[in-house]
Amino acid sequence: MSARPFRFATPLVLLAAAVLVLSGCSSQVAERANPTPPHVVTVEGPITDHDADLLSASWKAWEKANNITILYTGTPDFESSIAVEAQQNNAPDLAIFAQPGIVGDLAKRGYLQPLPSSVMSNVTKNFPAAWSGYTTTGGSDYAAPLLASVNGWVFYSPKQFAALGVSVPTTWKELLALTEEIKNTTGSAPWCEGFSDGAESGADGESWVDDLVLRSAGATVYDQWVNHEISFADPRIEAAFNDVATVLLDPTLVNAGVGGVASINTATTPRVASALESGQCALTHQPSSFVNQLTNAKGTQAKIAPDGDYWAFPLPPVTAGTTPVTGGGYFVSAFSASADTVKVQQYLSSSAWATSRVKLGGAISPDLALPASLGSTPLEQESTKLLQSKSTIFRFDAAALMPAVVGSGTYLSGMVDWVNGTPTKTVLKTITLSWH
Repeated sequence: MSARPFRFATPLVLLAAAVLVLSGCSSQVAERANPTPPHVVTVEGPITDHDADLLSASWKAWEKANNITILYTGTPDFESSIAVEAQQNNAPDLAIFAQPGIVGDLAKRGYLQPLPSSVMSNVTKNFPAAWSGYTTTGGSDYAAPLLASVNGWVFYSPKQFAALGVSVPTTWKELLALTEEIKNTTGSAPWCEGFSDGAESGADGESWVDDLVLRSAGATVYDQWVNHEISFADPRIEAAFNDVATVLLDPTLVNAGVGGVASINTATTPRVASALESGQCALTHQPSSFVNQLTNAKGTQAKIAPDGDYWAFPLPPVTAGTTPVTGGGYFVSAFSASADTVKVQQYLSSSAWATSRVKLGGAISPDLALPASLGSTPLEQESTKLLQSKSTIFRFDAAALMPAVVGSGTYLSGMVDWVNGTPTKTVLKTITLSWH
């Protein structure tokens, strides 16, 4: 998977959304302008490159057994183009979304098919109930979960921790104490972070804030925030920003050898990985997919394990004994109601498909029926355990659930402005005013 596997639409999606709104009507699902041949089901989504190859490999045997060809097209700007395709009656049979908010937008305008009963049965049986809620509009669910990610991992070198005589913290307070201890022992800033990611620059900052809102304010406040029942200007959201600032805005704690606080907006994920590998920093806050960026001393794929080149622990909770976790995921929606489309959608929502994909490596599933041991790496196994544990307080990526104008707009740009020195209250006010 890419470094940001479940980041969502670029700012172009705002234009697409505007086109839908300005159309002044709720278009109904119709046949494609260019029908595909019988027994061919078209699928589009944001999954690209090697991950797209693995996706195609995951259903290859099923295609042959069922005499159905699945034609997948992956594009980085998928979630900005799909709205236009839908309006032009040229959408694919199925689409893979990373942003549930866009699913809801398209469903409200009549472009998507509600989940067929066979697919809904899989969703009810296989996935946590909350996942259905992310894509339910007007009492109907319009997307089935496909894959998942766990955000908020703190990556480190076990060998370095052993040499420093430090251990993994269990609370936010202990993490701050660890940060100070590493700084004092090494004489260098412990953390490396990078927000530079093209149109998604600032996304890593959003993840930091999401994690601290959930940890410091709690799940109820997190839900109220996502649902716009409280605003970004709420003191509890501001407190989360201030918590993040204790690390990211302290020039003695971040990006030593990279350029300090000012370099956060110009540092890329590969640059952060390089800094961790070289020992320039000891800690970085990343999604589970960060493993794909790391290499060992020989320049080959790093071993990610408690006794490996690198390992990771979830960003600790504020209150000891709790397990708050944020994450993301992919969902499959249908524009077509053809029998072959339904058959493919049913398969993609099954444990059989999830097993096939997870076995190929580089992916985790929210499917509760899959054993954690199926994961190809220890981190994938740990991520699955977190998703499946009844004690985990899981919340979906906040920005992905917010309207695009906020989640992929002002919240994103606000993080960049914040690192560049714009006062917290000013950033929060700007974001608040954008949410109508």
